Amino acid sequence: MKSDWLALALSYVFVFAAIFAGEGLRKWQSYSTDFTRKFIHIAVGMWSIGTVLLFQRWYFAIIPPLSFVAINYVSYRQETFKAMETGERGNLGTVYFPISFTLIIVFFWLTRPTNYPGLIVAALMPMTWGDAMAAILGKRFGQYKYRILGSTRTMEGSLTMFLFSWLTTFLALFFFPHLGLLTSLLYASIVALVATLVEALSPWHLDNITVPLSSALMLYLLTR
Repeated sequence: MKSDWLALALSYVFVFAAIFAGEGLRKWQSYSTDFTRKFIHIAVGMWSIGTVLLFQRWYFAIIPPLSFVAINYVSYRQETFKAMETGERGNLGTVYFPISFTLIIVFFWLTRPTNYPGLIVAALMPMTWGDAMAAILGKRFGQYKYRILGSTRTMEGSLTMFLFSWLTTFLALFFFPHLGLLTSLLYASIVALVATLVEALSPWHLDNITVPLSSALMLYLLTR
């Protein structure tokens, strides 16, 4: 129980440190909010590692992401933390991501009690790294555009999404559940492909829900 309280405290310290670091980059280093938003997004997603290593009980582990559903919604309405807001009305991505985080923790912790750590981390990696790097590099280097369901994507962005999703999912699967090299490579390839397709097909700003949950579903089916 004591370790859960410590993990809880460390979670808030880490996430708020990431937010304030993003604010510092925006205010004093003149980084765009597009960059600082993704910086915070990646940092929060990587705390999934801290979550599975530090928490002993799932109902403690979901307290931080659940609380940030409310905190991020207030920030969206009031622009409290400008470093993670786009200013676009209707863009609730920062609210959807902790919802996905919470659902994935509960789902794998209860259905995969022996190897939930790697599956939780792996399910969040396509959204954490794949989507973030696709947005950053796709916007900067994207030349070949395509439209699907009313949304514009770039081939460069989608390729980046696949590559970063594949690499980070593979690392999570290989180092946590110890599935073995070839199995981890295969599962990571399938998850990355599905995540890339889902991201391309997702309605406006709903990818923070659709990508993590579809990644989790694929991992669940693959590891049955």
